[in-house]
Amino acid sequence: MVKMNRSVLVLFISWLIVSCGDDQVKKENTQEAKGGVYAGGIARLNEVENFKSLMPIAINEINSYHIASQVYEGLVCYNQNDLSIIPGVASRWEVSEDQKEYTFYIRANALFHDDPCFPETKGRAAKASDVKFCFDKLCMQDASNNQFDVTFKDRVLGANECFEASKSGSSIGVKGVSVVNDSTLKIQLTHSDASFLNVLAMPGCYVYPKEAVTKYGNDMRIKAVGTGPFFIETLKEGETIIMKKHQAYWGVDEFGNKLPHLDGIKWSFIKDKKTEILEFKRGNLDMVYRIPVEMFHDIMGDLQTAKERKSEFEIVSSAALNTCFYGFNIQANPVFAKKEVRQAFNFAIDRKKIADFTIQGEGTAADYGMVPYTEGFEKAGYDYKSLVGYSFDPAKAKELLKQAGYPDGKGFPEVLLEINSGGGDRNILVAEVVQKMLKEHLNVNVNINTVPFAEHVDNVQSGKSDFFRYAWVADYPDPETFLTLFYGGHVPASLQDKSYINFFRYKSTKFDSLFNAARVEPDKTKRFGLLAKAEQVALEDAPYMPIFYDENFRLEQKNVRNLPENPLNFMNLGTTYLIPADKMPKK
Repeated sequence: MVKMNRSVLVLFISWLIVSCGDDQVKKENTQEAKGGVYAGGIARLNEVENFKSLMPIAINEINSYHIASQVYEGLVCYNQNDLSIIPGVASRWEVSEDQKEYTFYIRANALFHDDPCFPETKGRAAKASDVKFCFDKLCMQDASNNQFDVTFKDRVLGANECFEASKSGSSIGVKGVSVVNDSTLKIQLTHSDASFLNVLAMPGCYVYPKEAVTKYGNDMRIKAVGTGPFFIETLKEGETIIMKKHQAYWGVDEFGNKLPHLDGIKWSFIKDKKTEILEFKRGNLDMVYRIPVEMFHDIMGDLQTAKERKSEFEIVSSAALNTCFYGFNIQANPVFAKKEVRQAFNFAIDRKKIADFTIQGEGTAADYGMVPYTEGFEKAGYDYKSLVGYSFDPAKAKELLKQAGYPDGKGFPEVLLEINSGGGDRNILVAEVVQKMLKEHLNVNVNINTVPFAEHVDNVQSGKSDFFRYAWVADYPDPETFLTLFYGGHVPASLQDKSYINFFRYKSTKFDSLFNAARVEPDKTKRFGLLAKAEQVALEDAPYMPIFYDENFRLEQKNVRNLPENPLNFMNLGTTYLIPADKMPKK
């Protein structure tokens, strides 16, 4: 992670306590605690899109992830500084010699939030049986279950059988998840799996009580009851979410202070990025994620100016484990079933031009494929240098389209590119450039349709969009989390069923063979080598067009502490604190 100050527009930002614009939220006085941290205050954050669902097994987009991660915890969690695995609801764990059995010890002081689902609304201690309940539910068919395919499927003993049985209404539970006693849980895997602890940190493995499911049912989309550092006091969809401090939270910081430091969090849902930035400048937001392309250079300034002047806020950045791409549904549209067409589209676009000029350096050209270049991956054996991606080659693109039966684009039908709204103008700017390049180099007519994000996700998963814009943020720091998008085992038997992970409905025996071999390979270097070979297969088959690898840029007010940026954009505000205005260093 890199943290730096750069010059920006001259701003007047008051560091005095600012009204949050909601009678329910007041900036409470902060008090200095041990180690120089401060307790109290309300953090004010914004999401530019509405969340889809806060139910753990239904979470599949970043907005829900940001919010739910403050309320829920899994057995293990991420350290947001370096993405290492740290204890969560489990205080410790043991792994068998063959790495196929995990034993987790549930901490006695992990308490669920007070909630009407409990007798006298008093939250109780989480038990091993709660984790078993959640994991069984994770492995059952449900219209909202987006997480089974990327978590326990093909990994945990009996998970697949449990899912299949649930299709006929049976609930047999997951054989490989067993309760030893209230504080001990065992999990048996079908094979050793180097990614398993990372999987347990994913939203689908968050822990919640059975009482909440019984009381709220489908309303758990908005009724979140967990063991995390904050609970939801008020939720007005599309307007605001007010979170308050979980007074009985188990966590303490390195100085012995009880967590969380903050009294609460206010989430707003300002849809326009320019308005969001203005609210940040006015001091009404403490952090803003992602800067609109059209405002990027004005806000970031340049390095020379940065050396000469001091910024009025912090700019935090990191390379993101996030790939933006266009996908083809190769089963829905006969024209995209032709590999030569998909390859032609890939050779016809200039990714470097898009990265340098269209998004103005807010990302890098996707030269490698779906897995963004990561130094740690390369050192661990992921052979990026062996990968042959798509350079900008209009002549080759035209020849491939001719081979597909469309010389100079003749006879090629008009196609519809679906993109999602939100995030400023970046999505439409990129789409318009790609549209122009495909017309100029292939004589192909592409129309653009922009829909709300939630509708877009549903359309892509349901196969209603055969050419679509998407971005994949890694679920955990491993190439596998990107390449699982191409695994044929994720494709449903029927076109009418949702494909939650493999949006392209792409199947390749060769890819699946390499991917599955990597999943059971205990040696990390060999495993990464197999995954790189699998990626080359997907590149050659081209069920998608990699466009660019994202960069994370975050603006923070200068009094914000312990909210580090990381490649997964994982946020845990349980350790965040705000320095009072009168304690800020004088300029």
